[in-house]
Amino acid sequence: MEAIEWTVQLRLVVALALGFLVGLERESSQSKHKKVLFGGIRTYPIISMFGFGCAWLFTIGEKSLLPIGLIALAALTAISYFSKFQYDQPGVTTELSALLTFIVGALAMLVDIWASMALGIINTMLLSEKARLEEFVEKLDRVEFLAVLKFLLVTLIILPVLPNQEYTQFKVNPSKVWQIVILVSTIGFVGYILSKRLGEKVGFWVSGLVSGIVSSTAVSIAYGRMTQQNSQISKNALQGVLVASSVMYLRLLVLIYIINPSITYSLWWQMILLSGTGFAISLINFPTKKYKVSKLDESEKLQNPFEIRPAFVFALLFVALSFITGLVKEYFGQSGILSLSILVGVTDVSPFVLSLVNSSGFTTGVIASAILVSMMSNTIMKGAYFGYLASDVRKETLMRFGIFALIHIPVIAITFFI
Repeated sequence: MEAIEWTVQLRLVVALALGFLVGLERESSQSKHKKVLFGGIRTYPIISMFGFGCAWLFTIGEKSLLPIGLIALAALTAISYFSKFQYDQPGVTTELSALLTFIVGALAMLVDIWASMALGIINTMLLSEKARLEEFVEKLDRVEFLAVLKFLLVTLIILPVLPNQEYTQFKVNPSKVWQIVILVSTIGFVGYILSKRLGEKVGFWVSGLVSGIVSSTAVSIAYGRMTQQNSQISKNALQGVLVASSVMYLRLLVLIYIINPSITYSLWWQMILLSGTGFAISLINFPTKKYKVSKLDESEKLQNPFEIRPAFVFALLFVALSFITGLVKEYFGQSGILSLSILVGVTDVSPFVLSLVNSSGFTTGVIASAILVSMMSNTIMKGAYFGYLASDVRKETLMRFGIFALIHIPVIAITFFI
């Protein structure tokens, strides 16, 4: 299939369509809320074409008309803004969207078409989702928001001053370590926000799915403690732990790909296979009655990955495991790494896996095998954590997690000998 040739005529159509899109939203908002707005279904397409026309003249040598057109539109929006005060409807969103629509029209002529499309669609989405965005802000936990700000502030201060060079024989790069911390924290924060927003509204399967993006080990302990308070939810909680454990493989696969894509080529099918196996085990012969996740005590809640303390703990673990991995290789060879990977499985395996992926001196096969061994060990420990706490389903937990762990063995063997 041949790529579309974006002629001037097609670009004009795109500019017009994007203007209509914003104008339609503004017109519907004006009718719905009885507000006096700058423009509607006709004004915004005209603004977009105005920007397109100025950009067209810019391309044929009349370069002054593009900034003049933008200044003229800015003057009109300023008049509109100040006139709204007599209706007691202050707010600059509509006027700013008009200026952006002018720019969208100009970009449709001047640059790759995706830029104007992206800006036009995002502009419309932000205008139309005002109610949901305001609802999100109302529900936002101020303490958590401040934690995110502190983390970002520390990052902006720390990252630029960290030396971007390798130290010691184990080649630890402080700047790269903190970049990995930011990456892990960001992905974890997505899961954390999803977990907070869904909260107690969903069952254990969905809750385990989103919470597993943060920490599947923490999920196994939290859900185990819930079963001690209410034995009726034991089977559903076990299902949630299995789902969270399955998500771990996909989360780490994404992180490995970002940090060291070459390792992914030797690991992708194993991670997807094991993740799919876990999901399958979580769906077989579970009760149809779904219990919603009960309220967690403060001690059981997932930690915000953008808190400064867990971020520093992750960084310290990452550096420590980088040193330990290097020492094990130096004194025990590559086979020692496989033994170490069994031991680190008793805790969160992310620092070990990412330090291993970031290291050098190992063959790809050994790194991939060590990662899988550590994840098998971690899967066994999560089953042990949950089974110890959830006595009602201890036997079933042993059986399901036992099968899950055993499936790792042939996968590891194939990976090691390939």
